[in-house]
Amino acid sequence: MMSTQETLQIDEVIAQAVKKIEATRENDICRYLPMPSGGYIHHFTMRKMRLEDPVKLREMIEQHILRTNKPISVAPKPRAARGSRKRRDQLQFTKTDIETMLNLARSAGNKEMIRKLMPKKDLRTVKRELIVLIRHGQVDNELWQLYSELVFQMTQA
Repeated sequence: MMSTQETLQIDEVIAQAVKKIEATRENDICRYLPMPSGGYIHHFTMRKMRLEDPVKLREMIEQHILRTNKPISVAPKPRAARGSRKRRDQLQFTKTDIETMLNLARSAGNKEMIRKLMPKKDLRTVKRELIVLIRHGQVDNELWQLYSELVFQMTQA
């Protein structure tokens, strides 16, 4: 447990540091205290140190803020951007790769593979494509099959 004298000392040191860096809050001094792992100390860590190891915190504040002529702000620890983690176990196919596989599936007559590789289309797009084919006097059995499946799904829902 911390004595009242240690509490007063750490409060005094923190107040001096806040005044020296012209901060508005106590947490602002964290940006001037480097961590061994890189970056600056987190305000939760500083609060914990204030209770558990005030001597070390006082020494850090004195060393990095009070004893220096011009305290230097520590750059934050570099972190990976959220959502940028790429899955290494999944294969990445380009559009031409998918088209090549789709042509191979068509030549093999593998309808399940064709269905998986075909881009997803909504009912309106399929109708539009069918109408264009009819106007040009062409037939596309796969497109008609897709239209039939979409209409069936709509009636089921």
